[in-house]
Amino acid sequence: MFAPAWVKDAIFYQIFPDRFCRSGRYHAAGKFVPWDTKPTRENMFGGNLAGIESKLTYIKGLGANAIYLCPIFKSNSNHRYHTVDYFEIDPVLGTLADFDRLVEKAHRLGLRIILDGVFNHCSRGFFQFNSLMELGPDSPYVDWFHVKGWPLNAYSGKPNYECWWNYPALPKFNTDCAEVREYLFRVAEYWTKRGIDGWRLDVPSEIDDDSFWQEFRRRVKRINRDAYIVGEIWDNPERWLQGDQFDGVMNYPFRRAVMDYLFERKGSADEFLQRLRDAFPENRFGVQMNLLGSHDTTRIASQKGASIDRIVAAYTLMFFLPGAPCIYYGDELGLEGGKDPDCRRTIPWQNLPRLKKARINEVLRALILLRREEPALRYGSLHFERTEHGFAAIRTYKGKNFTLELSLDGKEISLDMWHSPAPRKR
Repeated sequence: MFAPAWVKDAIFYQIFPDRFCRSGRYHAAGKFVPWDTKPTRENMFGGNLAGIESKLTYIKGLGANAIYLCPIFKSNSNHRYHTVDYFEIDPVLGTLADFDRLVEKAHRLGLRIILDGVFNHCSRGFFQFNSLMELGPDSPYVDWFHVKGWPLNAYSGKPNYECWWNYPALPKFNTDCAEVREYLFRVAEYWTKRGIDGWRLDVPSEIDDDSFWQEFRRRVKRINRDAYIVGEIWDNPERWLQGDQFDGVMNYPFRRAVMDYLFERKGSADEFLQRLRDAFPENRFGVQMNLLGSHDTTRIASQKGASIDRIVAAYTLMFFLPGAPCIYYGDELGLEGGKDPDCRRTIPWQNLPRLKKARINEVLRALILLRREEPALRYGSLHFERTEHGFAAIRTYKGKNFTLELSLDGKEISLDMWHSPAPRKR
């Protein structure tokens, strides 16, 4: 059991497809809001795969070398976590040919692509669930879901079937059903065979079945042994990181620790240091995806107590510590946004020349370059030391230490980095 070696060298860039870029090269039927409209839970902006393809050189120029795409399968929601058909590209986004061209061009530029897999639940529009609404208990798919009564209360009243967080629009699969398992495994196989480089798994802990994810891993790795499988696990991930399920998790404990200490100014330096130790234990299997923002969180530029110095400190920590850093689209330009759905704003590409002059853009480019040029940040071991006003994180590789010291004295924050020989072991 191993995690793909390339992930230690990866710098991910997360894209929310509806809001990233809308290219006129592809025309989707329908009406979409103007690009500068305030996002809501329902409005559609019409970002597409051709738009993503047109910005691949921008992503590569930033220094990222891997892309994590939020869902792209057929759906009637702007975020596409309500899947209607797992084997079709959403027609608002483009065609299968557009997808193949995107993957081929990304690979030609040295960029890998992982897709968002939403396998715990689907949409009311999913064919098999729609069959239950039409045929009731006579549907051939009656065992695909957890039904507690008939007729289904799919649009009014309290839902009488299991659904994600009790949202009737998101019926939960019965993954104890052999047909459901096989269907979902075939979905994973199909897109892996089309050339993707891995999967980000949405709420995988809600499929509370190790054997499901063990078989998922076997099926995917049989096609691409270097595919990266990363789970959206918000709490202790040890169960999922035994080498037989995921190659890593999204490191939300790291993010929470940073937000609490650097932005909310909660807790002491000792408490922060312990939380970092907990988020980066020695000998944990795999390569974690480290993040400071995502489509589910307030953007870093809009965090309470945000300042450029604290944002720089947060990103410096993320790039210094083990794992694969992940940048949420637009954060490199200082894009603002509150809680979901406000954190899903569009990138104002017309203002790109001005936005690229922002200090955070310069800092992120420098951090990306540093990580790509400094092997200790990708492969080195880690240990922490307490200092008078903060702590030091030390990465050790091939007899050299690379140290980052963070000091927080009152409202002032300072960073320092240096190389030194590693002390010999006696």
